[in-house]
Amino acid sequence: MQLSHGGETSPTGAPVARWSVEQVLALAPDATSRKAGTRLGAAGPWSGTGCDATGAVWGLCQGSGSTPYRTVVDTTGPAYACSCPSRKFPCKHALGLLLLRASDDAAFRLAEPADWVEEWLAGRRVRAAQKGGGAAAGGDSARRPVDTDAARKRAERRAERVTGGAHELEQRLGDLLRGGLAATDRSGYGLWEETAARMVDAQAPGLAARVRELGAITGSGAGWPVRLLEECGLLHLLATAWLGRDRLPEPLAATVRTRVGLPMSAEGPPIRDHWLVLAQYDIPDGKIVTRRIWLYGRGTGRTALLLSFGAAGRSPDRALPVGATVDAELTPYPGGGQLRAELGEQFGTTAAAGPPPGIAAAAAPAVYGNALREDPWLDAWPVTLRDVIPVPSKDGWQVADARAEAHADGPATAHADARTGSALPIAPAALSRPGLWKLVALSGGGPVTVFGELGHRGFDPFAAWDPGERQEDGRVTGGSVVQLA
Repeated sequence: MQLSHGGETSPTGAPVARWSVEQVLALAPDATSRKAGTRLGAAGPWSGTGCDATGAVWGLCQGSGSTPYRTVVDTTGPAYACSCPSRKFPCKHALGLLLLRASDDAAFRLAEPADWVEEWLAGRRVRAAQKGGGAAAGGDSARRPVDTDAARKRAERRAERVTGGAHELEQRLGDLLRGGLAATDRSGYGLWEETAARMVDAQAPGLAARVRELGAITGSGAGWPVRLLEECGLLHLLATAWLGRDRLPEPLAATVRTRVGLPMSAEGPPIRDHWLVLAQYDIPDGKIVTRRIWLYGRGTGRTALLLSFGAAGRSPDRALPVGATVDAELTPYPGGGQLRAELGEQFGTTAAAGPPPGIAAAAAPAVYGNALREDPWLDAWPVTLRDVIPVPSKDGWQVADARAEAHADGPATAHADARTGSALPIAPAALSRPGLWKLVALSGGGPVTVFGELGHRGFDPFAAWDPGERQEDGRVTGGSVVQLA
């Protein structure tokens, strides 16, 4: 049975996702794989292609050798397997297979998996069963018991080092202010790097990272002393919060521990929901690449952030198709807002069911302000804006509430509306990305739903949905997602 959204029915009756071309390309580990996968997204090199109702897709891709590569993808993971020698996940053949699936449905027939496909799928099922029942079967019996006393002593020693680093940082900030902020422009970046190195020695990488950010402010253009003073104030607040953490409420104390860089573990009962993948993007930081994946729980109304990391030029392993819905369990990390979570057991990936509910642009600053109460060091907060229109402004672009924009006579009026809270400036980081023009083209002057992060620099959009169809009860359905990051 072919469904209107392009999925097939699974054994449980839920639609299995068939991703769009844009969603597939977002899974590529790098630009080279994306380009190579695109070349393989045509029917020419493929044979023996097929799919089944559980979300498996497979095919044989003819390469330079006599034997074609065997490629299979479990879209409910997603998970990939290929007989090629590539160490990238997904490899170009897996990307090409999914691109062919996205663009040419006729190239795939619903069938029983080939033997080599079934063997791989069976292995996945066995590993999933062992992971779920390993404790009951005694799978952990060979593990060494945790030495809680030793772990507590290590934590105490590290806390003492961080405390020493916080005291030293307070002294250095005091010296900085007494000498005058203008003098830092003559000191160069060495002043900040040396202080950051001292924080690394104190095992406080969070403090070290914030100190390094101060070094870039002095060369950031007019008004930098004001910005430097603001950031020094936040750094001082974090150091003093650590020194007085015993007097803080536990959620705020957990936030402080996270901000200074102490390792934290996800805790509490897992939350199962159908999680809509809102956005996925990478942030390079030296030799480390951080991948941020935003999710929205359809049932709980909760927004969650998954973090994964890649090193030595390799992209993070975890990738989820934007716009799909993942039936999974998440376990939140402690701290203010509890946005970050750990992905647990996954039960399947289904087709998207339209955009998440959103709020007006005029209401978004209050949401960000409330989040700052729980985490004063928060750079941005996730928000979904409903019925907004991207419009040019004097200093760049902004997203304005559709009702306010309907009364605007042009960009100048829209800019005036922004001062009354009916529009949000788009963050400078987004102005140079092609995603901004995707957003403008998608809108075409009409209202759209946009997900992004709102902070003191403005609104940074990462995904948008076309208008779709509005139901009598106010819900919007049928809108397809466009990635902007």
